[in-house]
Amino acid sequence: MPVISILPSSVADQIAAGEVVERPSSVVKELVENAMDAGATVIEISLEDGGRKLIRVSDDGTGIASEEVPRALARHGTSKITKASDLVGVSTFGFRGEALPAIASVSQFEIQSAAADGEGTSTRVLGGQISPAERIARRRGTTVTVSQLFYNMPARLKFLRSARSEWRSAVESLTALALTKPGVRIHLSHDGKNALTLPPVSSIRSRLGAIWGGRYAEDLLDVDDVAGPIHTSGLVQRPADVGTSTRRGFLSINGRAVRDAGIGRAVEAAYRSTIVAGVRPSFFINVTLPADAVDVNVHPSKAEVRFRDRWNVERAVETAVRRSLGTLDSAASLGFRGSSFIFRPDTIPPNPDSEILRPPIDHDSPLFAGSTSAADVDGAEYATTVSTVDVSPPAPPIPPLFQLRHTYIAFEHEDGLVLIDQHSAHERVLYEQFMHTLESGAAPAQRLLLPLTLHLGPAEGEAFDSNREYLERLGFEVEGFGGHTLIVNTVPMPHPRFDAERCLRETLDSLTGERVAGAAAKHERLAATVACKAAIKAGEELSQGEMRSLFAALRDTTLPAHDVHGRSTIVHLTWDEVERRFGRR
Repeated sequence: MPVISILPSSVADQIAAGEVVERPSSVVKELVENAMDAGATVIEISLEDGGRKLIRVSDDGTGIASEEVPRALARHGTSKITKASDLVGVSTFGFRGEALPAIASVSQFEIQSAAADGEGTSTRVLGGQISPAERIARRRGTTVTVSQLFYNMPARLKFLRSARSEWRSAVESLTALALTKPGVRIHLSHDGKNALTLPPVSSIRSRLGAIWGGRYAEDLLDVDDVAGPIHTSGLVQRPADVGTSTRRGFLSINGRAVRDAGIGRAVEAAYRSTIVAGVRPSFFINVTLPADAVDVNVHPSKAEVRFRDRWNVERAVETAVRRSLGTLDSAASLGFRGSSFIFRPDTIPPNPDSEILRPPIDHDSPLFAGSTSAADVDGAEYATTVSTVDVSPPAPPIPPLFQLRHTYIAFEHEDGLVLIDQHSAHERVLYEQFMHTLESGAAPAQRLLLPLTLHLGPAEGEAFDSNREYLERLGFEVEGFGGHTLIVNTVPMPHPRFDAERCLRETLDSLTGERVAGAAAKHERLAATVACKAAIKAGEELSQGEMRSLFAALRDTTLPAHDVHGRSTIVHLTWDEVERRFGRR
């Protein structure tokens, strides 16, 4: 029977290193976090061979006193906490006291540090064996050099990837940390060549601009929302831009860069009905919440956290992003960012799960007028009902509108020319009306004097059977007439030009192929499909009253800038862009 023995400290350190140090990027992450915790304003990182040969991180932080260096190299030696209760509310990146000894146990390691300008110490560690410290002259701060990572662990060494792959991973880790501390100057070099220089800036948008370009950063939407004790802030992509560039996802919790699939799904859920299926938005989100509401002591790498109330956090993030998408800043734009035109972002309700579409009050056209419910129709005169909600502040007046190519509604704004796609806009209006109808059960409809008879194919008949309940809620009162023949007695009336038979046929055809993008639940797919088929089409001439009615209805939706397929409903051409095209700028 094997004898139980206590492992030597060198072996224990290497085992611990396996959890903390997976690859060169892990070393970069730990050392840069230490520098940031030390209050560094300048951090310089040098890599050779993707970090496999050398990693050096220098900072101008508080440094380590010479007598404390041995403790810093001992397992669980830390200045961040002193007792278990300190784990609640720890605000520093590091606190476990594991990184330096773990790294030193699997590399040729040297640390130089000084707590003040003048005299410092240099300590070398080879495979966990600490050499006597040497006194050196240096400025305040710390420099850690890690050479030949995993030189004493051949099994780990052979799992390292190519220098290019390891370099890319290191850059990703450094980028995430750079976004958490935009006020820190960061310089990165690789194989002796300058690779990245990030000057200190005041905002995450400016830092993103320094990393990926100013245009990329300027095209992102601001997120800033408070739900009780949870504050969600950051930047997200406009729906129109999703899928046009590399997806980038960044999340920090109380300023700590982490990975969390649940938060990522919450961000993506906010884009529902605004982007096509299969694409994922870029986001740069920070969630701030009480320290006792999150546990950061989950994994040695500190890349994951645990929430006391995950549901509320995810809901807060989804709501915050959804509200951002509901502003006109999220519209497609030509050289412009920052205006809400004359649409009101303050009309977005606090709870997206209970959104109630407010029909426009200023109707001078029957195009979008309400109607009676199917249950109240008896063939007599119909009483038109429009529900109203007291909205404060009142909506700005509707500007003069004109139609272009019987497809676009245009108006002049102080910042430029605004174009609205009439089909996409009406699709958004109808989608939110239909969603409210499906969730409330009140189905506006009109009884037909001559019922429609529809002969369906097998696939269409199956689509009807699986969606019959929702179709009836929308106002399609249908009865079977043998086989796949249907008799349609009542239909919804979203506008006077509505072709009920064509809409129902095209809806069932679309549902057979599940070709509805951006919708998850069955009722969302149905609402999106019917809205698309029922909306006014491009090429249809609209009266002034109809354009005003559509404008008012779109203004009162929760996501006016996008239709259900992710296309833009609104494009803004700024005066700056117009003047540039004419050579005036």
